[in-house]
Amino acid sequence: MAAMVTHGACLSLEDQERLRQFVQDFTVHGLLPHIERTIRQLNDQLVSRRGLSRSLMTVTRKWFGGSKTPERPGSEPRGPSGITYSPEAPELQLRKMGDLCFLMHLYELAYTCYHSAKKEFQNDQASIHAAGAMEMAALSVFLQTGNQRQYPAHYMENAALIYRDSCRNVPLAERCTLLSLDVLKSHGQFSDAAAALIRFTSEDSDLQAALFLEQAAHCFVCMRNPLARKFAFHMILAGHRYLKACQRKHSLRCYMQALQVYRGRGWCLAEDHINLTIARQSFSLHQLDASVSAFRHVLLHESRQTPAQQAALLREYLFIYKQQVGEMPPAGQLPQLPLPFLDCSLTRLFLGHDWKPTQGEKQAATHMSLDQHQDAEAVAAWQELEELAASKAASTSVTYQPCQLCLNSHTDNSQPPLAVVNEPIKVEVVLKNPLQVPLLLSDLCLHWNFEPKSYNHDQKLEESHHVTNERGVDGISSIESEVLPEFLLPAGETKPVRLQLLPRFMGKINILGLLYGLSAGLPASGQSGGISPRESQTQQSAKPLGNGVSVRGRQELHLQGPRLNSTLEEKTSVVYGPDNRLCPIVTPAMPLLEVFFMKFPSALLCGEVRRTSIEFSNVGPLPLASLVVATHSPEFFTFGGGDLTPNSDLGPYHTCEGEDRASVPFLLSREQGSGLVVVPLPGGKLESGQAVSLPFWIRGPDAEGVHEIRFLFLYRSVEGHPKISHRVVRHTAVVCVASSLVASGRITRSLQAPEPRDSREGDADSGCEEPKDHQRLLVQLNIENLSQVSRWAQKRSCSSTSRPWKCGRMQVPSWSSPCRDFFISAVQRNLRSRGRSRDVLDHLDRLRKRCPVQFGLIVLWKVRECHGQHLFSTGLY
Repeated sequence: MAAMVTHGACLSLEDQERLRQFVQDFTVHGLLPHIERTIRQLNDQLVSRRGLSRSLMTVTRKWFGGSKTPERPGSEPRGPSGITYSPEAPELQLRKMGDLCFLMHLYELAYTCYHSAKKEFQNDQASIHAAGAMEMAALSVFLQTGNQRQYPAHYMENAALIYRDSCRNVPLAERCTLLSLDVLKSHGQFSDAAAALIRFTSEDSDLQAALFLEQAAHCFVCMRNPLARKFAFHMILAGHRYLKACQRKHSLRCYMQALQVYRGRGWCLAEDHINLTIARQSFSLHQLDASVSAFRHVLLHESRQTPAQQAALLREYLFIYKQQVGEMPPAGQLPQLPLPFLDCSLTRLFLGHDWKPTQGEKQAATHMSLDQHQDAEAVAAWQELEELAASKAASTSVTYQPCQLCLNSHTDNSQPPLAVVNEPIKVEVVLKNPLQVPLLLSDLCLHWNFEPKSYNHDQKLEESHHVTNERGVDGISSIESEVLPEFLLPAGETKPVRLQLLPRFMGKINILGLLYGLSAGLPASGQSGGISPRESQTQQSAKPLGNGVSVRGRQELHLQGPRLNSTLEEKTSVVYGPDNRLCPIVTPAMPLLEVFFMKFPSALLCGEVRRTSIEFSNVGPLPLASLVVATHSPEFFTFGGGDLTPNSDLGPYHTCEGEDRASVPFLLSREQGSGLVVVPLPGGKLESGQAVSLPFWIRGPDAEGVHEIRFLFLYRSVEGHPKISHRVVRHTAVVCVASSLVASGRITRSLQAPEPRDSREGDADSGCEEPKDHQRLLVQLNIENLSQVSRWAQKRSCSSTSRPWKCGRMQVPSWSSPCRDFFISAVQRNLRSRGRSRDVLDHLDRLRKRCPVQFGLIVLWKVRECHGQHLFSTGLY
């Protein structure tokens, strides 16, 4: 490359001063006097040639000569743009005089010359000369200072049109338009300037049209009331013409400016078109970051594109995104993926194992899971039970803290949740597919980092190095992360995904988001359209197909805590509290209790007592103690236990059935009116892997309907725990209760003498103490059958729950037949007089034929109407 030559480098200061003086002397003493003389001479010549006669000849020629213009001595034959004048023609002399006056800043005299010459050129139909004269006349008016004459904007407009249409001279028309643009801008006439620029856009030159459209767009935005939409529309047109002229940088610049107006206004299709064009132009200019960002805007918002268009856009985006990822350093972070959407507010975290399902007659406690929905009332009820049970099994060394197993946006997440080593941590994330094509997520797992920590005697944490799984889990043994090979998200659907972590060491886990590979999932038929919800389950089980392009990336979970509103500063500003639900702390091992019910009934009668059994199993690595059961319905259940009975003679229940007496097992005592029961364990604790079974007595509620009975089992670790004071197991029993018998009784003192002592020796081993006065009581028991299913009820046996009293027989002589017949006849007459049904009378007839009442009991039937049926109550004396 040749060296640049610097002109005047050898001139001295004296030489420069002499040149400056020479130019000044030449201008003042030579050029300016010459121009003045020339203007004077031209003025004299024009005055002498143009007189009154010339004016009369011109008028006569117009009247009688028609449209033909006679040849003049100073003119030449007509050309394409009009007459071609000779240098001595008076019209050119007048134009020359106007040019000289324009150079000397004599704009008023120049306008007069140009205006006169314009008329002459128009009379001679010299188009190009007339357009030039009009152009210079308008500039002369514009450059005048303090002139009251209005700027003739139509001169510039007509001159540009003559250049373009009559003279076919596009460069002159462009020059005239650009000059008019600056003049109109200076006068604030932006609308006229934009109209003039748009008028001269054509298909002949894409570059010229792009320039004019861009300038017109700037005129719209510079108006007193800016027209933003017209600005954006014309910028898009300018960008399109720049693109046709292969000016990609200018095209990208125009589209970026237009996007600022269309963004966020609800014009989906226009915004998608702009973003798509920006993405493609950025990719052609090798600006991959800008291209990926523009594609993200196209895919993130719910657009109105057809499924085929969205599938094509997704494939194009994945292709560009894969090239961007290939240029990143291997050790860098994975880039953010735009799809699918993550609804962070619905993220839930669950601590603990999945509860075992029901197996035959062995029913596991319902406990808690991510599938259960609990409202605020239920949560408050469980917390009340937990606090009540914790007060019973309280330890003086540990402060009570509620046991949170499932955390969501409605729980208190100010403190990190406490997990247990070797117990899973489950996270549920809600994914949404905004497109009309399915998305295929491959190798889906949680993105986390782990900080191993250990507990010392002072309960402080010793920090160590951090571990993350962003680049894979090879060589990481501290946490086992669940990986889903394929997860198909159907078109336009919202679907939750549950992922699990299994910590093997103590420490702190920060769950940051999701790691997955994204590709466009296609149905098995190969179509790119959406799939129906009915087909989604079938395609989830089948192996989904991809489009061949898959990229690996991540998405972060950003959780926002509740808004704070306690102090004045928090009330006057928007401040949110912390949300640490995704920052669990892994603590040392704890015992783990499993509860099973054997043959637990789902249907009971009102007041029905039924025996079942309950099994407690410790599947954790450590022994447990202080097992407490809490409920809001203490009348529903009680524990009894064969081996737990300290003395069989102390059994509170004695049943009299026929000639035998059976002892009911010992029942665990509870506080008066309290729903707390302390379950005794063998040796005061339940070792790891050990199970114990206890009899479990339940009583149906007195009110019919569906009842939910809540049980809470609370237990502690025998060795104690530095962080967790206790653990709980929840169970909700749903029992359908039907109406049955209602009994009411009355006790009177018997007048019969007590039996001899020898006759009572057979009852010595019954465990009941006879009163000192050896008196007897007569119990009248009225039983009403309220069941709508069974019309008849049969009495099988009677029981007594009193220690000093027991059920016995009454020695009553049997009725004779005449006496019995008389009693039944009286009852029949009474029933007939009241209009009772025939069924009752038939029953009494059958009663007539029976033998005397067994055990000396007198049976008196009473009839009443209930639920549309005839029900009987029996009085036992």
